Amino acid sequence: MLTHLVKAASFAAWGAARYGVTSLRGRDATTRDRRRATSILSFLTRMGPIYIKLGQIAATRSDLLPPEWVTTLRVLQDQAPYMAPSAVRRAVERELGGPLDDTFRTFRMQPVASASVAQVHCAELRDGRKVAVKLVKDGVPEQIEESLRSLSALLRLVHRCVPKVRELELPKRFDEVARLLRPQADMKNEAHQQQRIHANFAQHSYVRVPTVLTELVTDRMLVMDFMDGIPGTRAEDVAFPRERLAQRLQDVVYTMLYMHGISHGDPHPGNIMFTPGGELILLDFGITVELSEDEKWGLSSFYYACSRKEWDIAVDRFTRHFVEAGPELAARRAEYDEQMAQVLRHHFDLSSTRWSTIAYFNDVNKVLRRYRARYTTNFTKVELVFLSGEGFAAQLDPDMDIWGNARKFTDRYSPYMSTEVEDRFTQAFTRQMPASLNLRDRARQTLVAPTHADRYFFPSVFPVFVREASGGRLRDFDGNEYIDLHGGYGPHLLGYAHPVVTAAIREAAGRGLVNGIGNTHEVELAERLVSAFPTADKALLCNSGTEAVLLAIRMCRGYRRRSVVAKFEGHYHGFSDQGMVSSWFRFSGDRARPTPIAGCLGTAPGAVDGTLVLQYGDMPGLARLREHADDLACVVLEPMPTSLVCLDVPFLTELRALCTELGIPLVFDEVVSGFRAAYGGAQIIADVHPDLTCLGKVIGGGLPCGAVVGRTDLIDMAKSSQDPFYDYENKVFAGGTFSGNSLTCAAGVATLRHLDENPHIYTQLEDNTQRLAAMMREATQGRDIACRLSARNTFFSLNFSHREAGLYRERMAGSNFKATIALAYYMRKHKIHLPELHAFLLSAAHTTENLDQIAHAFEESLDDMLADGLFVT
Repeated sequence: MLTHLVKAASFAAWGAARYGVTSLRGRDATTRDRRRATSILSFLTRMGPIYIKLGQIAATRSDLLPPEWVTTLRVLQDQAPYMAPSAVRRAVERELGGPLDDTFRTFRMQPVASASVAQVHCAELRDGRKVAVKLVKDGVPEQIEESLRSLSALLRLVHRCVPKVRELELPKRFDEVARLLRPQADMKNEAHQQQRIHANFAQHSYVRVPTVLTELVTDRMLVMDFMDGIPGTRAEDVAFPRERLAQRLQDVVYTMLYMHGISHGDPHPGNIMFTPGGELILLDFGITVELSEDEKWGLSSFYYACSRKEWDIAVDRFTRHFVEAGPELAARRAEYDEQMAQVLRHHFDLSSTRWSTIAYFNDVNKVLRRYRARYTTNFTKVELVFLSGEGFAAQLDPDMDIWGNARKFTDRYSPYMSTEVEDRFTQAFTRQMPASLNLRDRARQTLVAPTHADRYFFPSVFPVFVREASGGRLRDFDGNEYIDLHGGYGPHLLGYAHPVVTAAIREAAGRGLVNGIGNTHEVELAERLVSAFPTADKALLCNSGTEAVLLAIRMCRGYRRRSVVAKFEGHYHGFSDQGMVSSWFRFSGDRARPTPIAGCLGTAPGAVDGTLVLQYGDMPGLARLREHADDLACVVLEPMPTSLVCLDVPFLTELRALCTELGIPLVFDEVVSGFRAAYGGAQIIADVHPDLTCLGKVIGGGLPCGAVVGRTDLIDMAKSSQDPFYDYENKVFAGGTFSGNSLTCAAGVATLRHLDENPHIYTQLEDNTQRLAAMMREATQGRDIACRLSARNTFFSLNFSHREAGLYRERMAGSNFKATIALAYYMRKHKIHLPELHAFLLSAAHTTENLDQIAHAFEESLDDMLADGLFVT
């Protein structure tokens, strides 16, 4: 430390003396500021990479520093001192382990950019590819470590000796920053992070990340595709509106933090280039910030509460997720809440048009220090990203409304409709369907309708109340006719009021509704279900898909005498406590080893603790089944998850083999896909068969119905032995007053018989699915709208996102919820009915003319959404 301090003092003294001499030549303020900045620049450069990094950050703060300081220090962002050509050649050949010319046809020894840690050279490989070579400067890793050790020791000394600064906890905060800075000289680490961010932006319309050439990456050298652009330090040369560049930059930073969970940690002008057309090229991933699922949730929920001016809620969310609180804050919590709420109200409401990120963080810090609290480690890193990114954005557009743009972003990714969009639809639907809106308001007095109007997470603001339904169409109480893509969430595969089904229901109803007593229709339905699945022996009937999954799990627990259930993230198995664990919207833990989390308030803790969560499609992740084999009652999953609309046959094959080997019952939830994807279900297409299959929806012909079919030994767990004492110890209970009732079973038998006798229906459905999907993809691509559309076997999953979703949590994280919700209402204006934020479905009643009408309405809706600014461009 002493050597470092002597070095710093000598350089500072030299700089002060130089400034004193040169200041005699000019007395105006501008000249003095320029000479001060030059002296500081000289000092930072001599002190090495850590100090240069501080200068880079300072050069983005045009809102705090004099213009001459910002201009002078900006050279540190890409024009810092660099190695001589001879040193460059030695360094490159050291990393290559051989002559430079063996790998490169040409290599420009003069760097195109040089920053605090590394310098970048333009080169050409032997095969002709143009590449950028990022090379860590000699001695830099050692200088970083020396500076960090010395500064850490100095701050600890100050902390001990100066009581007034102890509450700042400078050593701890510095340690957090040091952990962020140390990996900068590790090119293998940087290459890995660059590849991750490259994948996240691979299909983005205006973000580019160079591709890494992994075979040419070493500890101190990184080779990537060369990307030409205008340096961020010369943004004035970009022929693109500055205010839109600033908005794009802010949007990219927020996308990385809120959505991707991994962000560029140092978005200053030296690390970003622009194309003439306004695209952003991200460079230098030596510093990155990662947020867990819980932290992303906390960040989004906190800022969302601020956007709604719910200050008490915002304070609670911020404190829970991002504050390390001690006993003093707990003892004075009410006082703390009030003071923090005042800070939030001041910055997010009263002075939001003059938003200052640094002032906001300073005020928050003052409150935290008052109660001996501090940010969490990761939020400190997030703070640095916000400061650097928004500082650069403010340079691009000094008049930009930072919070206004941020609010649009948080609103865009919130699960609720913005006020502006809602007002437009209120006016339109008041004219189009006043009777439905009156019924909506009337229902609010006495009814909670959680499946449609009051849906959890995604309530329907403008529900349609249906007067009659026929074929593939609905008619509301105002006489509007809609092509229906809802299908009652799946049961109406043949369309509404199909003659075969209607006749069966009419005949059964005429004979009297029979339930709780034997009837021929339940036997016929069981026979048809068992015959549809090659490995099924018996069936048990119930009233819904939720009941079917509950009963299947109970059978497996009884059979295995184990309690833990393995399920897959994003797979919804009905509204039971365990069926909803980690099912949607809220996730936790590492992507490869998810932590189970309750689906909603009121969930029994044991249901969460008794769940092992895996990832669909993750082959290596199946090894966790071996780890927990002795505790598992069963594995349950949707073989074709409707939220993603994918069928991973190799994964299902491997899972089936592993469950067989370990003796763990495999349960397929085909409540939605059963008899819709194929006659039987997705397992017929995949030719992979479980031990138990849970069914519902289609098998009831539109009436409430559920079933479990499968192996005799498992289904018979619910069959009495006629010995009550034996049953209590060795059997499971299954009941239901209306299970197997004659009306539902008659409708189900008629539906399955019709499907079995008309196999061409499935061919027609798949042809129609692919035809409509192609038209919809063409519509989004032609308008340059980022959209992911998966479609097969009547199922459609649409997601407005630039990112390919491998996992369900990635799909949800990248979703533009606002746009997806709005799409349902835009389509409703054009007389197409589809659910908000739910997979939509085709039925056998939809005609080619219907498909054309749907595609045309989709095109018009996209045009309306573009005009209304729902997509960032």
